[in-house]
Amino acid sequence: MSAHDTINEQVTNHAVVLYMKGNPSFPQCGFSANAVRILSACGVDQPFTVNVLEEPEIRQGIKAYANWPTIPQLYVNGEFVGGSDILTEMFESGELKTLLSTAKA
Repeated sequence: MSAHDTINEQVTNHAVVLYMKGNPSFPQCGFSANAVRILSACGVDQPFTVNVLEEPEIRQGIKAYANWPTIPQLYVNGEFVGGSDILTEMFESGELKTLLSTAKA
């Protein structure tokens, strides 16, 4: 299975997917830690996460998949939402919590 196929399967089979450096218990960069904090503040304590540091083909593939150059990347209901800066803006405006409330269980 190609990296693109793997990513597509992950984002379509899980309501909330976070591609990050590290894992929620031990984020490996400040931006990933920020994304985990924001999701938690929105009531998402168990997102499906992928540690791109352990999967180099996914690390490269996810950038092409969303045409977005940075990690972390958040997907909700199969749709790309954004990276750390966008998550922060959406969280502050309340838009992210509203979006996450629509996430399929």
